[in-house]
Amino acid sequence: MLRIKFRDNSTKTFDLSPTRLVVFSFIFLILTGTALLNLPIMSNDGRSVGILNALFTSTSASCVTGLIIADTATQWSIYGQLVILFLIQAGGLGIITLTTFFSVVLGRKVGLKGMLLAQESLNYFSFEGVLKLIKRVVLVTFGIEIIGAMILSISFVPDYGPKGFYMGIFHSVSAFCNAGFDIMGKDTAGFSKGLTEYNGDPIVVYTIPLLIIIGGLGFMVWKDLFEYRKTKSLLLHTKVVLIVSLCLIIFGAIFIFAFEYNNPETMGKLDNLYEKANSAFFHSVSSRTAGYNTLPLDKMNEISKAATVFLMFIGAAPGSTAGGVKVTTFAVVLMAIVSQIKGANGTLMFRKKVPHHVVSKALAIMGLSGMLVITITTIILAVDKKPFIDVLYESTSAFGTVGLSSVGTPFLSSISKLFLILTMFLGRVGPLSFAIALTLRANRSKVDVVYPEGKIVVG
Repeated sequence: MLRIKFRDNSTKTFDLSPTRLVVFSFIFLILTGTALLNLPIMSNDGRSVGILNALFTSTSASCVTGLIIADTATQWSIYGQLVILFLIQAGGLGIITLTTFFSVVLGRKVGLKGMLLAQESLNYFSFEGVLKLIKRVVLVTFGIEIIGAMILSISFVPDYGPKGFYMGIFHSVSAFCNAGFDIMGKDTAGFSKGLTEYNGDPIVVYTIPLLIIIGGLGFMVWKDLFEYRKTKSLLLHTKVVLIVSLCLIIFGAIFIFAFEYNNPETMGKLDNLYEKANSAFFHSVSSRTAGYNTLPLDKMNEISKAATVFLMFIGAAPGSTAGGVKVTTFAVVLMAIVSQIKGANGTLMFRKKVPHHVVSKALAIMGLSGMLVITITTIILAVDKKPFIDVLYESTSAFGTVGLSSVGTPFLSSISKLFLILTMFLGRVGPLSFAIALTLRANRSKVDVVYPEGKIVVG
């Protein structure tokens, strides 16, 4: 409950559930980032980037998306880049997770409300043991990011000198948080070159995807894998995340490899089979929600873009730094269809029955997410005359908090950018969570009402 006292000494009570507070914490983070990034000192040219561009960049960083209005290394000063890095870290872990962590470290008591907030922030099953989990999650996160930075520096320092250490840190945090921001600068044509120069470097081409995968597994999976030595069993959730993630990575890599192999504008110009295989694997992993690229995205074939849209829409695991509808949502809906075809009594996965409310929630998430992407795609098509596949690619990338772009985000109109900002935000907090957060006066008594069944034909 949140009580606000007004000047006339009257008070008003707002019922803010953990879900709503998580949503509002992201809004607070975005607005804070916007105010900072709008300062002239944050830009390399010493001029304010403008409210809209600051808001877009802050939303993209806070929602760990990676869509940009200008090349990060060229547009932003070191101060601006550090603000973006902070937004990525806070947005990836969640501001509530970080504040709870520091409360625990400083020895401050965290009440039941705080534990419920932490549970919602991590998307965890229950609030029991959640404080211990948060402490472990944040410490492991920082540890992995430091190790990743040290490994990446091996490749970056020879190319960039002492600045390579900073680049290692920036890209390690960005990769683990599935943000996809890079500070590699522009190519000769004036476009952000991303990691296109590192296809033949195994340190970069394998470290970045590994960080992306670890960050995208989710904190519940980490905990379950860590405790496997004691329990000798894995949760259904963990099994589904690991198997579906592996299948999607393999599918994406084979698909991209097959359809881009002879494309002279992308994989066809790479020197050998090793580099082509690396780029296919990298793109498959990155498409799940990270947003890094080692291939020029605008030059890819349409069928490859369509496959990327599919991967971006699904995303990674719940409770992770990634976006999308999540691999578990996709798996539950898929198995619900299979179970229905087989005539099974309920949805079955690994000889376990999935609760009906979980199936209903998965269907709602898929439906709301699909409608959101279609709506945003339609609006942008009406405002900006761009090819359909590129606009669908852009809106799905924003929703899945991926950050890949084949249309050129800076060249879109202000109206399109505003709708992309909304899409990035909804993609991060989740369409279903946002819908619940807006239901400020939920009447629980209505849930218990039993209505008579009506007849309706479907299919």
